[in-house]
Amino acid sequence: MLSTFDERAREKDQFADAARMLAVGYRADAICMILESWAVFAKAPEQDITNCPPSQSPDRVELVAISGEIKRLSAQQFLMIERDVAGVFSGFSNPMLPKFDELQGRFIGVLPPREPKDNDAQMARFVLAGMGYGVEGKGTDPIWN
Repeated sequence: MLSTFDERAREKDQFADAARMLAVGYRADAICMILESWAVFAKAPEQDITNCPPSQSPDRVELVAISGEIKRLSAQQFLMIERDVAGVFSGFSNPMLPKFDELQGRFIGVLPPREPKDNDAQMARFVLAGMGYGVEGKGTDPIWN
């Protein structure tokens, strides 16, 4: 039996895999993901922060990660979620985070490294349909897209 932590990790992995298949299946030129997350940042270089998941750490911060990719280029921005004393969302702040040389994780490198072949794109769409994912065109009206 999987723990709740393992189940959530598996769901996140499946979501990242689905995003990759969407990128292949619909031959995406660019992708932008906006994700809510908890993070823990070491206060000193020697501090080990890997012994506890961020969601369970008393030092966690809540943030929104905005990640964009286009043709082997990527950029990320993190915004800390601010809450009032009652815990109600009150806005975003730009955190004073160090410059990251390299980010890693399940949601990095979502675009395929090369243009998908026709059969790869078709297979990705088939797998996505089997997973219950579909793209519903709403035309060019920005309200629906």
